[in-house]
Amino acid sequence: MAEPVAGRPAPQAPAPDAGAPVAAPRACLVRDLGRQPYEPVWRAMQRFTDARDGASLDELWLVEHEPVFTLGQAGRSEHVLMPGDIPVLHVDRGGQVTYHGPGQIVAYPLLDLRRMRLGVREYVHRIEQAVIDTLLEWNIVGVRREGAPGVYVAGAKVAALGIRVRQGRSFHGLAFNIAMDLEPFARINPCGYAGLQVTSMLDLGGPSGMDAVKPVLLDELARQFGLALEHAPPPDLADPRPTPSRAP
Repeated sequence: MAEPVAGRPAPQAPAPDAGAPVAAPRACLVRDLGRQPYEPVWRAMQRFTDARDGASLDELWLVEHEPVFTLGQAGRSEHVLMPGDIPVLHVDRGGQVTYHGPGQIVAYPLLDLRRMRLGVREYVHRIEQAVIDTLLEWNIVGVRREGAPGVYVAGAKVAALGIRVRQGRSFHGLAFNIAMDLEPFARINPCGYAGLQVTSMLDLGGPSGMDAVKPVLLDELARQFGLALEHAPPPDLADPRPTPSRAP
């Protein structure tokens, strides 16, 4: 049985000048998968997106991945410098190469953007804003960078975005560095940029664990997208034919 997410007051949609209109808060299931290898979660996202229809509830998956480098559809192998013992996967999101590993919150918003009347650019903008507002809870000032999606603090990247939209429905999403070993980023050109500096919330004076950040990030994502969040069990990653939930 899904349970409401505790936290701050019920989310409100952003003001009209923030972008395209979003409907009144609608139910969205939050599923925390814990620590998982990358590929089973990726395949489950694909199957969920393929199986959903116009009446399916949106979902928001949170996961901490085992160490992996992922190359997006435009990814070039020369940006993977010295992977060592960390596997490299070619995946169907946008963007170049990034690293996922313990101590990083990965959020996968599985949203019906068509139903929300949101374009891809506005969708990306709102995810970035959710991260920026989360950082502000710890008095950390994050900014966008023109032409390079993500969130940066003093020139160093703290959150990366890589998304895919299929038939108006989003998958893949956000990688937010909380308290992690950043050494693997030195083995790649992060997001295709040689010499790009990477940081984490811990290095910026933020919390040392993800449990402090998760509820704040969830609240901010809910505010940006007008969602009423409800906790639900993790998905069955082995289910070959998932049945997306529907509103009662």
